[in-house]
Amino acid sequence: MKEVLQLIELDEIKDALVGTCGVSGISTEQRKRLTIAVELVSNPSIIFMDEPTTGLDVRAAVVVMRVVKNIVSTKRTVVCTSHQPSIDIFEAFNEIILMKRGGQIIYSGELGQNSCNLIEYFEGIPGVSKIKENYNPATWMLKVINPSVEVELEVDFAHLYKESHLYQ
Repeated sequence: MKEVLQLIELDEIKDALVGTCGVSGISTEQRKRLTIAVELVSNPSIIFMDEPTTGLDVRAAVVVMRVVKNIVSTKRTVVCTSHQPSIDIFEAFNEIILMKRGGQIIYSGELGQNSCNLIEYFEGIPGVSKIKENYNPATWMLKVINPSVEVELEVDFAHLYKESHLYQ
């Protein structure tokens, strides 16, 4: 239990009352980490987190993602969903799976430093706009994979992925 508290960075408030959300007790971000800690007590080899940063400000979201990285460092697999992440959150992921509507995979692989692998892959598709300097790769990627881009470029990103070196 002590190990989990340290891993989740809650050891400083281990004796605090949880309280009522928004009224008293621990913060929203601490509640998110407490929820993760409850799951960790059973020592799972894989943890699924649906939108772990939703409802948090940037600072709190970064703390939660740091905790996620702490968990990964213990050789556990963590699977997170995230919609429109900030650059700090996006860059916290080691690998990502991008799916288009219908669940078809259009990218699966390591992000690389500064998302270089993801950027290289999508910029390698003829007609895809290049990322601008100092632009959030997550925001760029969401624009690039928009269904209207597929129509405009007359491509099917899922089909291109299945024919790619990444898929092989």
